[in-house]
Parts: sequence; structure tokens; C-alpha cells
Amino acid sequence: MKPETIKIIHIDSNHPLLWNQLEEAGFQNEADFISTKEEIEAKIHNYHGVVIRSRFKIDKTFLDKATNLQFIARVGAGLESIDCDYATEKKVHLIAAPEGNRNAVGEHAVGMLLSLMNKLNRADRLVRDGKWVREGNRGFELEHKTVGIIGYGNMGKSFAKKLRGFDVTVLCHDILPNIGDENATQVSLEELQQKADVLSLHLPWTPETDKMINTNFINAFAKPFWLINTSRGKNVVTADIVTALQSGKIHGAGLDVLEYEKLSFENLFIDSEKPAAFEYLLQAENVLLTPHIAGWTYESHEKLAQTIVDKIKKKYE
Repeated sequence: MKPETIKIIHIDSNHPLLWNQLEEAGFQNEADFISTKEEIEAKIHNYHGVVIRSRFKIDKTFLDKATNLQFIARVGAGLESIDCDYATEKKVHLIAAPEGNRNAVGEHAVGMLLSLMNKLNRADRLVRDGKWVREGNRGFELEHKTVGIIGYGNMGKSFAKKLRGFDVTVLCHDILPNIGDENATQVSLEELQQKADVLSLHLPWTPETDKMINTNFINAFAKPFWLINTSRGKNVVTADIVTALQSGKIHGAGLDVLEYEKLSFENLFIDSEKPAAFEYLLQAENVLLTPHIAGWTYESHEKLAQTIVDKIKKKYE
């Protein structure tokens, strides 16, 4: 089909270039950022493509009503908000953009790690409170440490590349074989756990990775380590991380994502009482928290949109 015959509904707002370049290429754009999922489902049969971030889950009900759907484009790295198996069964082409924010995620992970190891946030807070504490804020150097990366796709590789100037040993583990490169040596999970001083997670959220980082997993590490998670919050058991922080098994944790996030990634829970583990994280001086912004830079906003445009256009060449 030619672009002129393709109707695309945009369910979330994105960088303007996405809309503009699709329009210039001849695609028919329509936007609906307000309607409920049910209201979108009532008219989705009119469209050939959907552009979404994370507003709601695209499930079997949605896909069954999308009788003319040819593609779903998610302006982000992962596709966990989409029933990918059912979409594939219905011959709906899936598009994501991990290339668009991999650099941002890699830089954010390095920033979190350096901040934790050098106690920058704690030191800053104390100075602001009028306390000039030097010995109590003595940090650790990254040089000669071993950094373990679990998940060696776009994000993991970006992080490893950023580490090249630090004179560290970088190990990676992934379910796919033979993906190590000049920046990281691929090893078994057991070897990574024996050698790592730092663990950085770059995993999708799947049934296999759900609650993967638990007490048994943590205790399998031979040495205490720093933990960085810029992947998905539900890959870890927060209460088990807290236990490890309290015991010293985890030196410090940089968490850009939380187990308690909503699927839309836009909010935390709205419960009146926060879980005890979360309350601990909020008070801990060796914990750094950011609101799922590792891939959320001005540059990645544009690069994500451009990646999606390029992939949609390529489908209809």
C-alpha cells in the first residue's frame, strides 16, 4: 500500500517531527490524546497504524477490534505494553525505537554510578545544611573495578561503551550467545556473580526477568556490589534490595525505575500508604532515585521520533 492510503492514529503526543515527517511522506495522521481505551477501540478499525508511548496496554481486545491494523509503533525502547505474540499472530508489524534513547540511558547509568560511588548527593545535601564533612564522604574509584552488565542489547552496549575510559573490566551476560564485543566480555551468570563489583541491569520486563533480582540472586554474588537499574522496576524485588542494602551486600543502589510504577510509566501508585521498602529507599543515603528518565533527554526525544518515522517509512517503501 502507498503512504497516501495509510491512516495512522497517534494516541500519545511526541516530538513534532514525527507527525510532520509522516505527513510530508503522504501518510494520513489523526490524533486522539483524550479518549479512553474503550473509545479508541470503538474506532480503531478505521486505522492502519497506531503510534503510542505507554498510555494504555494494547491487548487482545484492542487487537481484535483493530481489523485493519498493519503496524503498532511504540515511541520507546520496549514493547511490554503490547501483547506481542497475539499481534504477531494477527500479522501486525511491531516497531520500537531502542536506538533512539540508548545513548541517554548509557550516560544516565554512568552518572548514577559515579554519584553513588562518590557520595555526591549526600555530600551536596550536607554542605547545603552547613556541614563540612570530608571523611564521612570519602568515595570509591571506579578504576580497576569489574562491572557486570545483564542484558547486552542497545542499552547495555551503550553503557559498556561509556565505560571505556575508566580502566575497568566489563563483563556481560545475555540470553543470546556470541554478542560480546570490544567493550565487554560475555560470560555465564555464575562468572559475572563471582567477579562483579558493579551490576547494571539492561533487561526487558518478561516472564523470565520478572522479580529476577531477589535475595537468592543477590546472595549469589561473591562480593558486595553497587546496583544500577535503568531497565524495568518489576525486574527487582524492592524488599530484597532493601535487605541487601541494610546488610551491606549492596553498597548502594541507583534506581531509575521502581517496582511500583504504573504500566504507563507516568505515575507511582496512588495508595495512601507507601510500602515499607519504598519508605526505606526514600530515606537511605546510599540510594539514588530518578523518575524513569534515563532515556528522557531533549536529544532522545527527537531521536526516538526520528527512529519511528524512519521505520514506518521503510515499511511502505
